[in-house]
Amino acid sequence: MLLPQVEESVQSVGKFHNMVKLVAFAPFKSAQSALENINAVSEGILHEDLRLLLETSMPAKKKKALLGVADPKIGAAILEELGYQCQTGGVVAEILRGIRLHFHALVKGLTAQSASKAQLGLGHSYSRAKVKFNVNRVDNMIIQSISLLDQLDKDINTFSMRVREWYGYHFPELIRIVPENATYCRLAKLIGNRRELGEESLPALEEIVMDGAKAQAILDASRSSMGMDISPLDLINIESFSSRVLSLSEYRRELQEYLRSKMSQVAPSLSALIGEVVGARLISHAGSLTNLAKYPASTVQILGAEKALFRALKTRGNTPKYGLIFHSTFIGRAAAKNKGRISRYLANKCTIASRIDCFSDVPTSVFGDKLREQVEERLAFYETGEPPRKNLEVMKEAMVEASEVVAEVKRKQEKKEKKRKKREKRRLEALAAAAEEVENSVPEENDVAPKKKKKKKKEPEAESEPEAASGPEENGLEEEAEEAVPKKKRKVTAETDQEEEEKKKKKKKKKARDLEED
Repeated sequence: MLLPQVEESVQSVGKFHNMVKLVAFAPFKSAQSALENINAVSEGILHEDLRLLLETSMPAKKKKALLGVADPKIGAAILEELGYQCQTGGVVAEILRGIRLHFHALVKGLTAQSASKAQLGLGHSYSRAKVKFNVNRVDNMIIQSISLLDQLDKDINTFSMRVREWYGYHFPELIRIVPENATYCRLAKLIGNRRELGEESLPALEEIVMDGAKAQAILDASRSSMGMDISPLDLINIESFSSRVLSLSEYRRELQEYLRSKMSQVAPSLSALIGEVVGARLISHAGSLTNLAKYPASTVQILGAEKALFRALKTRGNTPKYGLIFHSTFIGRAAAKNKGRISRYLANKCTIASRIDCFSDVPTSVFGDKLREQVEERLAFYETGEPPRKNLEVMKEAMVEASEVVAEVKRKQEKKEKKRKKREKRRLEALAAAAEEVENSVPEENDVAPKKKKKKKKEPEAESEPEAASGPEENGLEEEAEEAVPKKKRKVTAETDQEEEEKKKKKKKKKARDLEED
């Protein structure tokens, strides 16, 4: 088939039916089966369902058969395992496009609406399965946290400078005495009007600045300040703005603690080696911990200095020696001539740490601590000439310690799992017991209800009983009548029988007396 002919036939169903004929079709048994098949296809693995369809539908002579496949990976898997020649691209792509377009017309009983719903459901299931991850090892939260932390640093700095400029009109000498932004905002909120500052405010000033001499200098400067007077309304606005800046500073401190805890869960080795903030910046710049683990050490070394690198390549100048890892303490402690060497060595260790964190089942900080010791030894070697330990020896020690730590972590996880199962078992037992109590209480309520009705019917039944009682006595069916009557009714009938017998006796006595008198 030629490509122009196939492209023309795709436009109409009739022409496409003349070129393509449905030989075999195997629908998925369930949504779970469909998801397993699509995952296998995406990974280039031949699923058992696809293998069964091909073995039953393809001709026996494999050399004459040519199979059109959309994905080259699955085509290679089919060729390797089943031996069928596969073709991708060109005419095959157009035929598959036509099949997707007219699929509901090829299969009987399938509508376009149901086919689109099935495709949408499978697409959602596939996307959800792809983004499934361990919630305790989510590097997206680290990326957002470090971005917000950097933004907060800029905003707090800008707002603090605004407070300095605003309050500096009233008390300009305070800027030279207190250079820290957060401390300045606290003092601006405490002092307010400098004319009201007296000796009684000295302990509060000492508590903020943590220095008695500095607190006394603030008090002396307030008495001889060259600042202008300020209205109470302006002071209220300055104090309110200072409170907002302080709240932002407090939130930044909390966010940094959160970032530290997340880094200890996601990348403990990298954070132990280079620090939480620098490690988070590397992960953020790479896009994810997995991307960072894929980078070579040469890329990690200049990560964050891309502009300088391309500028150096364009102008044929010297390429940068370091990027984001420059913020590490190791490069700052190294001599000028050793900065490039230590940055290269540090980037190498960062790559190892990121790969350990990314691909280990139970991440620990053991390897990060050992790698940090190696960098310290290399730094000492550059300064004093003392030879560092070999990498093989250090890694053997780290493996032994890491195995112990992992065993301990797994033991704790098993204990937690056992406790969780026990709690779940107790909860289910309690629910079952409560359900049994409810079931037992329902029949009791049903038994109580008819008894109340019988009490209401007691009086009319008692009145009608003497009339009905003579029937079974005359017919000789007293026992059967007693069995059919409930216990309470039996008591009532027994009492009525005794009353009738007493009446008969009284009548007999009266007759006897009448006869004696006669």
